[in-house]
Amino acid sequence: MGDMLQPWHLIVLAIVAFVLFGAKRLPELGKGLGEGLKGFREGIRGIGDPAPPANTAQNVQQNAPSTPPSANTTETKA
Repeated sequence: MGDMLQPWHLIVLAIVAFVLFGAKRLPELGKGLGEGLKGFREGIRGIGDPAPPANTAQNVQQNAPSTPPSANTTETKA
């Protein structure tokens, strides 16, 4: 039972995948699998990160600009 992944088994699996999906689809499948694994790893890393601080009214007031933007934003052409 411990002999599940012998080299011959892997060769047979590769041949079956080639026959089922063809030469054009295999690189696309590999790319999709790689991107999926990368996203999964990033998601797992994100679980352990601490949550960002919540925006309280005091934090929002401190980060707000002191003067409002001007309403007249049209430019004159010379």
